[in-house]
Amino acid sequence: MQRSGSSPTAPLPGTPRRIADDYVDQLAELNPVIGTLFGVTPDADGFPDYSPAGHAALAALERATLARLDAVGEPGDVDERRAARLLRERLGASLALEEAGENLREVNNIFCPVQQQRAVFQLMPTATDEDWAVIGRRLRNVPAALRGYADSLRAGSARGLNAAPRQVETVVEQLDAWLESDWYRTFAAGGPEAQRTELAASADAATAGLADLRAYLSEDYLPAVAGTPDAVGRERYRLSARLWTGSDLDLADAYAYGWEEFHRLEREMRAVAAEILPGESTFAAMQHLEKKGQAIDGEEEIRVWLQELTERAIRELDGTHFELADPIKRVEARIAPSGSAAGPYYSRPSLDFARPGQTWLPTLGATRFPVWNLVSTWYHEGVPGHHLQLAQWVLVQDRLSRFQVSVGSVGAATEGWALYAERLMDELGYLTDPAHRLGYLSAQMLRAVRVIIDIGMHLELKIPAGESYHPGEVWTPQLAAAFLMTHTGTEPEYTRSELTRYLGQPGQAISYKLGERAWLAGREAARTAGGAGFDLKAWHMAALSLGSLGLDDLTDELAAL
Repeated sequence: MQRSGSSPTAPLPGTPRRIADDYVDQLAELNPVIGTLFGVTPDADGFPDYSPAGHAALAALERATLARLDAVGEPGDVDERRAARLLRERLGASLALEEAGENLREVNNIFCPVQQQRAVFQLMPTATDEDWAVIGRRLRNVPAALRGYADSLRAGSARGLNAAPRQVETVVEQLDAWLESDWYRTFAAGGPEAQRTELAASADAATAGLADLRAYLSEDYLPAVAGTPDAVGRERYRLSARLWTGSDLDLADAYAYGWEEFHRLEREMRAVAAEILPGESTFAAMQHLEKKGQAIDGEEEIRVWLQELTERAIRELDGTHFELADPIKRVEARIAPSGSAAGPYYSRPSLDFARPGQTWLPTLGATRFPVWNLVSTWYHEGVPGHHLQLAQWVLVQDRLSRFQVSVGSVGAATEGWALYAERLMDELGYLTDPAHRLGYLSAQMLRAVRVIIDIGMHLELKIPAGESYHPGEVWTPQLAAAFLMTHTGTEPEYTRSELTRYLGQPGQAISYKLGERAWLAGREAARTAGGAGFDLKAWHMAALSLGSLGLDDLTDELAAL
C-alpha cells in the first residue's frame, strides 16, 4: 500500500493539504504523544509541555497555520477544499477554548493529561530492547510533565478558572488506584531482563510524579476550587460542544431531539422487554438479563469471546456490505488496565498499521460479564464501528491529508458512525435475539438520555412540564443519575463514572446521537437521489473514505455520494 508522499495525489507545496500535513508534523514536535498515537515517531520519549508556556506555543502554531491557510485562498479542487474547511474549523474551535482559558482547568476522568500520560505507554512498541529503552526514558519524563500540568492548574486558579470538585475528586481516586496497583512498576516488569533494574528505577520516578500530583490535587487544588459548580453554563458549553461536533449547535433543537428519541426508544424497549419478562417493567427485564441472562466468566474468557465476535463480523460483512482490505481485518480485543473509566473504548491503528486497532473492556474488578449489552457495544467499538471507519481512513490516507485521518477527527463524525453501525447491524438482522436487541436499544437510549441530561445539567434547564419524570424541575446530577439508571439499566458505579464524564467534558456526550442523526440523514438523501440504483455497499465505502468532517458539512457530503 502506498503511503503519503508516494501517491500521485500527494499534496502540492502551498496547498491546504500540504499546510495540514505540515501542521501535523509541527504538532507532533510539540506533542510527542501524538507521534506515538499515530506511529509516526516510534522513538518519541517525551510529553507535551502541559504548562501555560506549552499552551501558548500550541496556540501560536494554530494561529500561524491559519494565517498560511488564509494566504492560499479558496481552493477549487474538492479534496483541497474539504481539507481546508476541516483544518480551519478544527483550529478555530481549539483556539476559542484556549483563549477562554479552558486548558488551565482541564481536569476530568477520561480526556485530561493525567490519563494521557499513562495511556501512551499502552501504545508504545515493546518488541525490542531499544523499544524498552525508549519506554524507560519516557517513564522518567512523567514527573516533569505532571509538574507542568500542575502549573497550568495553578495559573487557572489564580485567574478564577477552576475545575469542579467532582472532577478533582475523581482524578484523585484514579491516581489512588494506579498508585495502589503500582501500575508503572507492573508495566515496566515486562521489559527485557538486562534492563529490569533501570526500568524499575524509571517506573519509580514516574510513580513519584503521580504521588506528587495526587498530593497537590488533594491538599492544595481541591480546597481552592471548593464551591465551583458542576454546570458550565451556555457560553462554555457552546465552545466545548463545537470542539466535539464541528458545529455551532442549536441547543434547543438538540434538547428537543433528545426527548423525541427518548420516547421512541422507550416504546421499542418496552415491547422487547415484554418478550423477555412478560408483565414486568423494562428495568426489571434489564436487571433479569444482568443477573440471570447469558454471561461469560473470567477476564480472558470475555476477551476471547469479544475477539471472536469481532472476527465473525469481519468475515460476514466483508464483500456483502463493505469491502475490507487485509490490514483492516486485524483488530485486537483487550482488557483495560485498572483505574480506567467505566466505559469501553477503542484505540486506532498506527498510520502504518504496525499497531492494529484495539478495543478495550474495563472490568472494574468484575469476573462475570453479562453479554446482553456487550454485543452491540462491540459492533460500536470494533466492526463495523470505530475500527472500520478509522482503519479505512488510514488505508486511504494518501488521497487525504494526515490531519483528516488523525488529529483532525471530529467526535460527532466518529461516534455518529459508530452509533450508526449499531443501527445497521440491527437492520441487517444481527440483533434479533431479544436480549441482544434490548442491549442495543439500551445503548441507543443511553445516547438519547445523554443529549437530554448533558444539555439539561450544563444549561440548568427545566424538565418539560409534560414529562412524567419530575416535570418542571431543574436538572441536577442527582436527577440525571436516577433518570439514567432507570432507563438504561446501568449500575451505580458506571452511572457515577458517566455523569462525571459528562460534567467534565461538556458537549462530548451529545456527539453520538447528533452524529448518528447526520449519518442517517445523509444516507437517506443519497438513497433518494440514487433511486433504484442506490448501492449501500458502495455508499458505505465512499462515506468511510471521506476522512473527518464536522456536522456543518457531514450530511451534505454524505448526500452527494
